[in-house]
Amino acid sequence: MNLKQLTICAALLLAWTGMTVGATNAFAAEAKSIPQVGDTAPDFTLNNLTGEPVSLAELRKQSPVVLVVLRGYPGYQCPICSIQMAGLVAKAKDLSAAGAKVVMVYPGPADDLAKRAEEFTKSKALPPGFHFVIDPDYQFTESYGLRWNAPKETAYPSTFVIAPEGTVKFAQVSKTHAGRAAVKDVLAALNSN
Repeated sequence: MNLKQLTICAALLLAWTGMTVGATNAFAAEAKSIPQVGDTAPDFTLNNLTGEPVSLAELRKQSPVVLVVLRGYPGYQCPICSIQMAGLVAKAKDLSAAGAKVVMVYPGPADDLAKRAEEFTKSKALPPGFHFVIDPDYQFTESYGLRWNAPKETAYPSTFVIAPEGTVKFAQVSKTHAGRAAVKDVLAALNSN
């Protein structure tokens, strides 16, 4: 290799290294951290399927909030999300007795998100105190650090219990499709002082 070729290789290596470091730093700067127990949960407002806004700040003024982040539509309706939703609905009386409101977030690309969310909820009746909202283009999901940015993925399935003052009392985030929070653990968090 002559001096000219060596100089070109060195320049390319420096340019590539600089681009990689720059990209990594830009990603890190944009990434949000997942709320942990003891943190203040970031407030958000998302619309339900009839277009009405649902605000965490407003709901938690009244009661604790159980926030459940579903996987949305990663090319199919997630069967584990359906099971999780059914488990929460089955314990609606216990959740209500603990004073909780439940917010389920369905994330995905904005284009057909409402249609996919309607498919998901079609045969499911929500009890009083339950809210089903959509997260177009992952704005909420990214703000909570929950974007599962991989092929055929949307969000890390997650459950949070948020106290009326906004503090996270319980947090369970799964980096797999399973590993969902059990309703008994959610109820234990709601009933703890």
